[in-house]
Amino acid sequence: MPKALSHLALIVSHPTRTARLLTDVFSDARVLSGENPDDAHPEVILALAGIEFALIRGHGPASRNGDHIAFAVTKDEQLECARRMDELALDYQMARDDTALYFSDYDNHVFELEVVGEAA
Repeated sequence: MPKALSHLALIVSHPTRTARLLTDVFSDARVLSGENPDDAHPEVILALAGIEFALIRGHGPASRNGDHIAFAVTKDEQLECARRMDELALDYQMARDDTALYFSDYDNHVFELEVVGEAA
């Protein structure tokens, strides 16, 4: 039986660009291996929130839907990420009495920053 997540794979048009977006938004995101264009499966491996993300070159989702990846954060962490998104001119939406912040990457993958364990 599974014990933990090994990794999440996201299909993106430009793995390096998506990795840069995530490292710009999340101060603890780290690129573990860069894109090798000679590889049959060009990808960037990124560590974020204790999970490895494989950002694989390809055609991502055609549109946004209800699928998303939610990260548990403190209110201060959520506001810090919102500040970084403002600096990047990245669109985001606040929801549920500002306890949830939603944003998308360039390929329609949706991320949520959910304030948990404290008053919002």
